[in-house]
Amino acid sequence: MPYSHAPRPTTSDPVTGPLDIRLIVTDMDGTLLDDDKKVPRDLWETLARLRERGVLFTPASGRQYATLAEEFSEVADGMVFIAENGTYVVRDGEELSSDPLEPAVVARVTRIVRDLTAGGAEVGAVVCGKRSAYVERDDEAFLAEVGRYYVRHRVVEDVTAVDDDILKVALFDFGSAARTTAPALAPVAGTHQVVVSGEHWADVMNRTANKGAALRALQRELGITPAQTMVFGDYLNDLEMLDAADWSFAMANAHPDVVGRARHLAPSNNDNGVLRTVTRLLHL
Repeated sequence: MPYSHAPRPTTSDPVTGPLDIRLIVTDMDGTLLDDDKKVPRDLWETLARLRERGVLFTPASGRQYATLAEEFSEVADGMVFIAENGTYVVRDGEELSSDPLEPAVVARVTRIVRDLTAGGAEVGAVVCGKRSAYVERDDEAFLAEVGRYYVRHRVVEDVTAVDDDILKVALFDFGSAARTTAPALAPVAGTHQVVVSGEHWADVMNRTANKGAALRALQRELGITPAQTMVFGDYLNDLEMLDAADWSFAMANAHPDVVGRARHLAPSNNDNGVLRTVTRLLHL
């Protein structure tokens, strides 16, 4: 989403030749995708060129693994997906890492959401498991929002009774997640992460889970350094992964805190900022 701030000058130095980049990691919503949730039309050609160069392209998103795998189904062979805000990392259908919540935490967050809705708040919980996402609300407006990010979801009577490893609980607020939902989660914020991941979304995860932790584990496994890593993000759930790359880019439409954290500035998501930057710096 757009923000009103004066972007700081980019810190990018002139590049005279292709960088030694081995890993490109990008957020999806507000970063790679435009505001209509569309991928850039030249994405697939760019991915083919990156693969020829031996560069691994990795989506890192709050979205469900099944959603990411479907989006990239034609080119998914060998790709790594950092899903559910870093709580679930998968390559070729095989789990590389995960960081599930304890059932008691899921139950506590669920009670908070039920109390919010009983008090009139327009909020719904998405309990995000490895196999599926689970919701109790079945109204059309809520399910439409859930379907954007969780292609595999089920309406159940009690989300705390499902048999699945729960990676995070995502809360959708039809109003403002920062003003309503996040403050209501104060009882769990002392022991777990409460991350505002969008205007209407807040996520509850283990303190050890974030996109940055997932990225650093992937770098260790692949033998790739921060200097060989390029990262793009726009929102608060991208902060930690920006720290894991020397070539970290905030989108021009990014949250001010993200602009302040990144080393470089890229054009906005609506201006195809990720691919324009990759193509320019890697001389594709």
